Amino acid sequence: MQVLWAPWRMAYILGDERGDGRCIFCTATEGEARARLLLGATAHSVVLLNRYPYGSAHVMVAPRRHTASLPDLPDGEHEDLAQTLRRTLATLEVAVRPDGMNLGMNLGRCAGAGIADHLHWHLVPRWNGDTNFMPMLADVRVMPEHLEATWERLRPAFAWLGQGA
Repeated sequence: MQVLWAPWRMAYILGDERGDGRCIFCTATEGEARARLLLGATAHSVVLLNRYPYGSAHVMVAPRRHTASLPDLPDGEHEDLAQTLRRTLATLEVAVRPDGMNLGMNLGRCAGAGIADHLHWHLVPRWNGDTNFMPMLADVRVMPEHLEATWERLRPAFAWLGQGA
């Protein structure tokens, strides 16, 4: 039997890899953008790559406000989030030219939310034939590009976002 190594999975399995317990969305604009995988931010939203992606160019859009409740967002923050989501989708369509897109939000742990206390949208570009037999045989995903290379490639396409200050 051949062994397939995915050492980054242990950080995910054991929990918060930073160990400080702080929310990744709340801290997304702190420090170096590349280290946080931050593509940019608006006054009320952040856009970043998913560190544990389901597919290439898997992006997340979240409000800056720490909340698990979409209805509780004030109108202006909700409008900013909706516009950021819409523009992020359009940016990904141009930057990576997918054949389709998975777009969704998991609200609550039982609904599949990995970070249940801070709502966020997932945008996962999809291409015809992008899945293969590996997830069925070895419980692994084959990613065609390193996460940091994806960030380098996408960052210029998200220049319309501020730097997050």
